[in-house]
Amino acid sequence: MSRSSLKKMILISLLSALGYLIMLIAFPVPMLPGFLTLDFSDLPALIGALILGPAAGIIIEAIKNILHVLISGSLTVVPVGEMANFVAGSILILVSWLFYHRKRTLVSLAVGMSVATVAMTAIMSVANYYLIFPGYAMFLGFSIDQAVAASQYANHGIRSLLTLIVYGVMPFNILKGIALTILMIPVFARLRNFIESRRQLI
Repeated sequence: MSRSSLKKMILISLLSALGYLIMLIAFPVPMLPGFLTLDFSDLPALIGALILGPAAGIIIEAIKNILHVLISGSLTVVPVGEMANFVAGSILILVSWLFYHRKRTLVSLAVGMSVATVAMTAIMSVANYYLIFPGYAMFLGFSIDQAVAASQYANHGIRSLLTLIVYGVMPFNILKGIALTILMIPVFARLRNFIESRRQLI
């Protein structure tokens, strides 16, 4: 194994572990269903993508979620939540990286993350309606009616799966994307020299 490959593996491992630890610090959002918890574990994966490319960022997303299943979850059921987290994070990483790759500036990254937020919100809304909530019902025994009923405590306008998507899932993903963008701007400004130097050496 070359020294460059070893550095990549070490960096991916460190960022994956950091992503998993941040994933544990998840919290509910007021006025949104309690099962939609916000965390910022996509930041290490995004940093990894800026340094090593989008494939590395997606690998970090995958390892982070696998660790969450192995350590915090259960192997007896399909990890629907972790799959959703992986897909949402991968969309954010790919779109953000595409913009940053064209022009390596803070503005380009911020624009890319803004566009990624829109893409993530749209794709995850469709995925939640057709795949994720039916998946919860099929594999975890948490029926769509139960999800709707639980969501009404946060928002009385939620009366069906469609309104749950519109009033719950969509605002959640928009808020998540905005929060990640706001956090990423100062992180990138502080780590920019490190990111560029590592990208050239690895």
